Amino acid sequence: MLNMQFGQRVVIDTQGQPWQPSPMPGVCRIPLAREEAEQGHATSLVRYDAGARFSAHAHPLGEEILVLEGTFCDEHGEYGPGHYFRNPPGSSHTPYSPEGCILFVKLHQFQPDDLTSVRIDTLNTPWLPGQGGLQVMPLHSHEAEQVALVKWPAGERFLPHRHFGGEEIFVISGEFCDEHGRYRAGSWMRSPHQSQHHPFVEEETVIWVKTGHLPLAVN
Repeated sequence: MLNMQFGQRVVIDTQGQPWQPSPMPGVCRIPLAREEAEQGHATSLVRYDAGARFSAHAHPLGEEILVLEGTFCDEHGEYGPGHYFRNPPGSSHTPYSPEGCILFVKLHQFQPDDLTSVRIDTLNTPWLPGQGGLQVMPLHSHEAEQVALVKWPAGERFLPHRHFGGEEIFVISGEFCDEHGRYRAGSWMRSPHQSQHHPFVEEETVIWVKTGHLPLAVN
């Protein structure tokens, strides 16, 4: 198992991590959290070389993907940089990438009744006003779980706050900061239920953020 202790804070700078081969030729991964080698809960960066294909597979508890670079394809469509999509429990596909791509991927983490299929081109979706100078792009909501992109203008500071149900962040661009450290683009962090921080940025920064999805009590 890797980083499956949900009561602990985890921070990984993926720019400093090596790519690891997957069972499929031309597909590599940087594991961030993993329950078992090839099944169960997993959060990873995934890289497809040009022309790489992955075998047909099902998603027993869903698949969530944000395309960071290149074009990701399956029998349902083509998804360029900035596309966010969710394949619900029970779905399946046969993915490939003609030109290569890099993805942020979360597997086997849906609630069984979260059956909404989501397809959002975030590069062509309007931002909504958030608190202070923040701009927000909601991506998905189910019970307590909320997923969004958040754009921080240069110099923005947010109020100190706690994370009910935890918080998970992937830094897409810029540099995200708090009293615990500084996190450049490509950084992933997961903070447990009732953790707190006082975030800020010095340059314009865009993050993917999910809240309310982690266990409220951890043995």
